[in-house]
Amino acid sequence: MSHHTALPRPAALIFDLDGTLVDTAPDLARATNELRQYHGLPPLDYDIIRAEVSHGGSALVMLALGYDLDHPLHGQERTRLLDFYARDVAAESMLFPGYDVLIEACQRTSLPWGIVTNKPRQFAVPLIEALQLTPGCLLCADDLPVKKPHPDPLWEAARRLNVEASECWYLGDHDRDMQAARAAGMLAVAVRYGYVRVGDDVDAWPADIWFDTSEEVVNAALRATGLN
Repeated sequence: MSHHTALPRPAALIFDLDGTLVDTAPDLARATNELRQYHGLPPLDYDIIRAEVSHGGSALVMLALGYDLDHPLHGQERTRLLDFYARDVAAESMLFPGYDVLIEACQRTSLPWGIVTNKPRQFAVPLIEALQLTPGCLLCADDLPVKKPHPDPLWEAARRLNVEASECWYLGDHDRDMQAARAAGMLAVAVRYGYVRVGDDVDAWPADIWFDTSEEVVNAALRATGLN
């Protein structure tokens, strides 16, 4: 599907959180470097950490300290990292450019929108509260027995928003997001600006359409919804 294809009008817009709707990498990078500092190590370059943040706390411990999952101290260091992060999940995190306009348009016209994330609730809730976001639903990693790439969280989001899953867009910056969207029967919208590892083949994701910038997403969504 090219950029010029007329996209179906969404009954709801559902977003992944980190790397799609909100740029959370600065605060995750701060926590990662605080963990290194705690161990007397110099800070890592921001771009190196940014590429890993969507892979979760364990990947960041591996990056920061070289402790893999089998390392006897991995668990306690992951807890330490997340404690550093939890002190302020929104010191520097912010919406990617343009989404404030899109969300305002959704709220003005009562177009439902929601968030489905693999981020645990204890971090997702203070983040969206700090950013004053009021999604119609928020589904987190620990809310259901399964998480993305399983479609259940996306189906549950559609149910809570009172829309048909087949009429929703799901936007994400990871292969697992597109797998979940495809399995749920939603329009799978891939964003290239998120937290992509070097060597990840974004073009190989099972998406319906790809966007390079958040501004392009916003323009396409406003056009498709008739909100512009």
